[in-house]
Amino acid sequence: MKGRTIVMTRHPIARVAFLVAVASLAAGLAGAASLSGTVRCKGVATSADAIVYVAEIPGKTFPPGKEPAKMGQTHLRFVPRVLPVLVGTTVEFLNSDAVNHNIFSPDKCTGRMNLGTWSQGQTRSYTFKQECATTLLCNLHPEMEGWIVAVPTPYFAVTGADGSYRINDLPDGSLTVKIWHPKLKAIQKTVAVQGATEASFELP
Repeated sequence: MKGRTIVMTRHPIARVAFLVAVASLAAGLAGAASLSGTVRCKGVATSADAIVYVAEIPGKTFPPGKEPAKMGQTHLRFVPRVLPVLVGTTVEFLNSDAVNHNIFSPDKCTGRMNLGTWSQGQTRSYTFKQECATTLLCNLHPEMEGWIVAVPTPYFAVTGADGSYRINDLPDGSLTVKIWHPKLKAIQKTVAVQGATEASFELP
């Protein structure tokens, strides 16, 4: 009949099962922990470009994603300047400048890689197979400098200019948190993470 609303009642058992499933899902989402705070970087212009990450968690492994991470060469700069990736990740480098570029690293953890020279619109790639903080340079443009940090877990963040960071979807527990900066000495600290957790650090 026009204007009449018909309400269908679920079977009691099905309704209970549905409500239990919804409650379980909500509890799972509510139980996902986070870590946030600030990193104060002394002696540098801003507190940007520090990488905050969770160190290896015993008994847990994390396969890298299928899609490559990306770092560009734009206006004679590496963009982003600092890039954290999960160990095993392939990074793709795109030259967007109207000049040739090269990428090489003097670091042993990359086997002192040298990807050669390529022109605008072309790419090169490299897979970071071990934990490593890599300095990237261009032998055609000495002023260019960038960093890729391969870390053992997917729990990482890069600080903003004010030093703020946030890492979501962490497991609860006692975690070793490391902080790396391209110009300052790295530090680490054990943090008890449960729910929304705050922790701040200082790099001297």
